[in-house]
Amino acid sequence: MLIPMVIEQTNRGERSYDIYSRLLKDRIIFVGAPIDDMFANVVIAQLLFLEAEDPEKDIHLYVNSPGGSVTAGMGIYDTMQYVKSPISTICLGQAASMGALLLTAGATGKRFALPNARVMIHQPLGGFQGQATEIDIHAREILKIRERLNQIMAHHTGQPLEKIAHDTERDYFMSGEEAKAYGLIDEVITRSPQTGHKDEAKTDTKGKDKE
Repeated sequence: MLIPMVIEQTNRGERSYDIYSRLLKDRIIFVGAPIDDMFANVVIAQLLFLEAEDPEKDIHLYVNSPGGSVTAGMGIYDTMQYVKSPISTICLGQAASMGALLLTAGATGKRFALPNARVMIHQPLGGFQGQATEIDIHAREILKIRERLNQIMAHHTGQPLEKIAHDTERDYFMSGEEAKAYGLIDEVITRSPQTGHKDEAKTDTKGKDKE
C-alpha cells in the first residue's frame, strides 16, 4: 500500500510526515479500513493522545469502513465515550456494521455524513464449530452481544429498542438523509464542519511504500 508523505517547509528546514500523522496534528483520525484488534489499538492510542494534548478541543473522526470485529470496535467505542474531548464523526464512502456504531457514537450535533455516503446496520455475525456445548456457549454470547449493540444504537439514535432489534435482523442500508431521519447522524454536509487553523508551513506530498 502506498502511503503519501507530506513535506513541510519551515524556517528550520524540512519536516516529513506520513499523511496519517500529519492529519493527527490537526486532530483528525481516519477509520478507513476493516476494524480488527491491531487497527483498533492504533485508533484508541490516537484518541488517548489527542485527549492528553487538549481535552477541551474537538477530535474529528472520519469513517469509511465496512466494519469488522465487534470486540475491537467496542474498544474504540468505549474510548470515544471515555475521553473528555468532544468527538465529531463524519462518514464518507460507507459506515457499515461497527463502522455505523462508531459514526453514531459521536457527540450530539456533531455527527455528519457526506451526500453519497451509505450507512448499514445489522446484527453481529458469527459462525462456530465444535462440540454442541461449545456451540451453545458461543450462541448465547453472540445473543448477549446483539442485545448490547442494540441498546447502544437505541441510546444514540433515540429509536425504540424494538425497532432497532427488528431493523438489524437483516442488512439495513441507508442514505445520508435516511440515516439522519433514523437518528444515526445529525446532518448531511457538503463542506468540512471544522473551523480548523491554517498552518504557516507550506506542504507538498510524495509517495512512500509502506513497510
